[in-house]
Amino acid sequence: MATGGSSGRSTAPGIAIVGGGLGGLTLARVLHTHGIAATVYERDASPTARDQGGTLDLDETSGQRALTAAGLLDDFRALSRPEGGELRLLAKDGSVLLHEPAPDGGGDRPEIDRYALRGLLLDSLPRGTVRWGHGVRSVAVSPTGRPALTLADGETVEADLLVGADGAWSRVRPVVSGARPVYAGVTLMDGQLEDVDTRHRALAELVGHGTMFALGDEKGVIAQRIGGERIRVYSTVKVPEGWAGTGAVTAKRVLDLFPDWDDALRALIAGSDIPLAPRPLHALPVGHRWDRVPGVTLLGDAAHLMSPFAGAGANLAMLDGAELARAITAHDDLETALTAYETALFPRGETAAALSAANLADFFRPDGLRRARDRFTSYASPRGPAQDSHSV
Repeated sequence: MATGGSSGRSTAPGIAIVGGGLGGLTLARVLHTHGIAATVYERDASPTARDQGGTLDLDETSGQRALTAAGLLDDFRALSRPEGGELRLLAKDGSVLLHEPAPDGGGDRPEIDRYALRGLLLDSLPRGTVRWGHGVRSVAVSPTGRPALTLADGETVEADLLVGADGAWSRVRPVVSGARPVYAGVTLMDGQLEDVDTRHRALAELVGHGTMFALGDEKGVIAQRIGGERIRVYSTVKVPEGWAGTGAVTAKRVLDLFPDWDDALRALIAGSDIPLAPRPLHALPVGHRWDRVPGVTLLGDAAHLMSPFAGAGANLAMLDGAELARAITAHDDLETALTAYETALFPRGETAAALSAANLADFFRPDGLRRARDRFTSYASPRGPAQDSHSV
């Protein structure tokens, strides 16, 4: 990137991607394999500045398809955890209603920790592709008609193509759409147990090697086994949007919402080695779409934010990135490429968002346990909706 003089204005790369999550990195990687440079602007100061959450199961028709386009599928398989496909469904008294062992070899949706997957994508990019610590203050259209970013430090960047891969509260989305995420009525309290094979053997056995759902009373305790002898725990409750406040929530306050639940399930909450962080779930309207705006598009949560209860968020973000790169390389004209990309983006986002909304409503109602069992047993390759963790 050539830098201008004292004005602070810089000459932009042809493609600017806002957001260094899985979708934005996949886009940059696939473009790179075709010899097309892009710059990713990420507000985090470094790859390790923020916790990356739990585990993901990558579907062969979306996440794995994107990794194939990126030339990284074999590397992914080497990092994946086939045993993570195990699924357990429990009642609030701890009784097991459903137990699905992990498919041989991980089946068609192998598990991988989010931090490992992000690291794989980062390592595949040329040094300097991601500009760390470069948050976006605002986005506008410049007098030349090109999209322009104003970064947090005042630097301005113009681009031929601006891609909003910046998640739920995207700074790019308002350029193409007036839609805003709406609270879905459910909040997750995010905790984690460390050294579980030594310090929490009984809880490790309860959770198993994959994901455990315990549902009842319109709430749930969802636990995922992740790498490094850890268990990620999401206490899931229907509360008003502001119930949790702005900081960590005490274990006692969460446990008060689960008064007659099995002691072991309560111990998953009480035993967290990190402060319980509230994650209110938000979603964009099902079927969110926008009119074509020259030089600007969205992917991932910026385009079709949904709850994690379809296991689709990360998978779709990566597929969006790969498909956008494919459209760019397949068309000489950028606007033709963006039209082709969005024509396919909108219906696949709508399908997943509708399933996510339906699962969220079904699992956290009085008969949610029965509905979850019916849903899980109806899957040809059973997977829990929260396998996608969350990106809120």
